[in-house]
Amino acid sequence: MKNTKIKSFLRTFFSRGIIIKISVVIAFVFIAGAVFAPVIGRYDPNAIELNNALKASGNGHIFGTDAYGRDVFTRLLYGARISLLASVFSCLAAAIIGMLLGLLAGYYEKAAALIIMRYVDIQLSIPPLLFTIVIGLVAGHGLGGLIFAISFGLIPGFTRLMYGIVLSIKESDYIVALRLADIKSYKIILKHLLPNSFPSMIVMFATNLGSAIMLESTLSFLGIGIQMPTASWGNMVSDGYSYLFTNPTLALLPGVCITLIVVAFNIIGDGLRDALDPRLRGKL
Repeated sequence: MKNTKIKSFLRTFFSRGIIIKISVVIAFVFIAGAVFAPVIGRYDPNAIELNNALKASGNGHIFGTDAYGRDVFTRLLYGARISLLASVFSCLAAAIIGMLLGLLAGYYEKAAALIIMRYVDIQLSIPPLLFTIVIGLVAGHGLGGLIFAISFGLIPGFTRLMYGIVLSIKESDYIVALRLADIKSYKIILKHLLPNSFPSMIVMFATNLGSAIMLESTLSFLGIGIQMPTASWGNMVSDGYSYLFTNPTLALLPGVCITLIVVAFNIIGDGLRDALDPRLRGKL
């Protein structure tokens, strides 16, 4: 039975054809590159060697060197680490907090729903990028501040989704029967509400990974997130922008990496939605 479910999941997940397979491969390559960056990269990503500045590809440098003589390929690998760490941990924090807030607002309603959902509406009325920039300025530089700023910006989406799920489930006949039978609220939440919310939350988590990477790259590009000399795709684009006409690969390569991984995560999120939501199966 378990094997049948797994096969059904994989069949539906990969039903979008070659595009979903390519996306999985792209995501795997970037994740593997980030994990094994110290093994794959032959150089110190932050070591400055001005005598090797702006060298073309070759002589041991696959993509050449930047204006400070640092190996571009190695910095791309370490930049992937920053982008993936920031996106995963910010989405994880946003999902946990958003689920808790959505549960409180949806299950207990009244004052909890009024306060939480009105705040969510207010935050959603502000452009996400602008809101994240402001929070990033307050939180400060570095990976910790970056994760805090991005997760804060993503919380309303998870909260609203969880709120809707709880409202749709808690009026079901079996939930009403459990409440009439004086079953403790925490048991209903842990055994029924949370398990039913996981498929939708997993889909949203995967989809928001791409958004988180875009936010991280934007903040780092603007000088709010990861600071030089630490490598991140955003500050690599910012650093290479000055050489766009003389050495365009310095800005284009990290830009292509950002585009590929964001598109890959979005397509993977769509595939997970098809596989985890039975209402969407066969409707591609």
